[in-house]
Amino acid sequence: MNATITNLFYIKRAKPNSKGLVPIFQRVTVDGQRIEKSTGKYIDPELWSVETTKMKGKTDAARSINSHLEILLNDVSEAEKDLRLDREVVNYVNMKKKLTGKDENRRMLISIFQGHNDRLQALVPSGEFAQGTVERYKTTLNHIKEFLDTKRNLSDIALEDLDFALLKDFEFFLITSHNCKNNTAVKYVKNFRKVINECLDNDWLKIDPFKKYKCKITRVDRDYLTNDELQNIYNKKFTIPRLILVRDMFIFSCFTGLAYIDVRNLTTDNIAIGIDGSKWIFTKRQKTEGPSNIPLLPVVEQLIEKYKDHPQCLNKNVLMPILSNQRMNSYLKEIADVCEINKDLTFHVARHTFATTVTLSNGVPLESVSKMLGHTSWKSTQIYARVLDKKISEDMQILKSKLDIKSLTKSIAQSS
Repeated sequence: MNATITNLFYIKRAKPNSKGLVPIFQRVTVDGQRIEKSTGKYIDPELWSVETTKMKGKTDAARSINSHLEILLNDVSEAEKDLRLDREVVNYVNMKKKLTGKDENRRMLISIFQGHNDRLQALVPSGEFAQGTVERYKTTLNHIKEFLDTKRNLSDIALEDLDFALLKDFEFFLITSHNCKNNTAVKYVKNFRKVINECLDNDWLKIDPFKKYKCKITRVDRDYLTNDELQNIYNKKFTIPRLILVRDMFIFSCFTGLAYIDVRNLTTDNIAIGIDGSKWIFTKRQKTEGPSNIPLLPVVEQLIEKYKDHPQCLNKNVLMPILSNQRMNSYLKEIADVCEINKDLTFHVARHTFATTVTLSNGVPLESVSKMLGHTSWKSTQIYARVLDKKISEDMQILKSKLDIKSLTKSIAQSS
């Protein structure tokens, strides 16, 4: 049975390049199934004839482009002829393989990445992955699709066609087209890399396209509250109930170091008696699943007592009646304004404040802070190990008290 094959050249007006020229595409339809590919040619959209599906005029440029289209049209006939000579079935799969060089059985990046994301989404209800993690992979996939479409004129790409140049181009695309900072771009590329690692583990790829790829996170100082700023928020008298609640939840995190999602997940079952006979929080971080065991400071115990009969705590069996992260961050902006704190106050600043102002600057050892934060790597904790001017001053005052400065000065003067 003969296949019905048609050919059409058309332009994509919605995809102009920096010069205002649009790409010419070829569409070959085989028994109703489309094979679409770029011709590699660009044209002024005003010079395209929809009726003849060619470039208007008799200029050298018109003759060159139209000649190229004729060759592509002839390639369709030749592909059909070759299949018949080789006694292969003339169908969509075989025609696509002939015209594009792509085997339908080749593993394609977008479909594999989508399958990866679908599996992550399915594991969210079990708690194995957070929805935020899934959303980050979804965003990464959307960026890859846009990159392939706008920069390579591709809807998908075979795994074996991935190379170092494409990865660097993708990184450049994130920085220039989406105004991503270096660290944000690196995170997207790392998500990309994790999916490729799965492909390598499954033997779908023989050569690692990331083998020579290097990326480096730029160290960024994280915002935290000083002791005076923290006391300012703690002691501020608010009259609006929502701001009181948000302030209390923020303070709770400042003195436990728990991230938003981990505060939201707490129940009364997470409170137990620790090794020292006092109350502790025993939980696991949702992000890393690392244990986070924290002795309760008096202010934390007071907040737990304050909200134990809150309707949300009783109805949802949660320890603290925290609002959505978006609302928390919105209201924290109001609190920062009222308290005259000139910082981008978000809920995560509380975690940084716990690590820096509440613990490390008060002499709590780094290893203890790491355990309470639930870090699985020392590198994660070391970013909080700031040497504060206040701490330097205090340490030097202690040193001065230990040294006989007058005696030492006199000795130096006598030796000169």
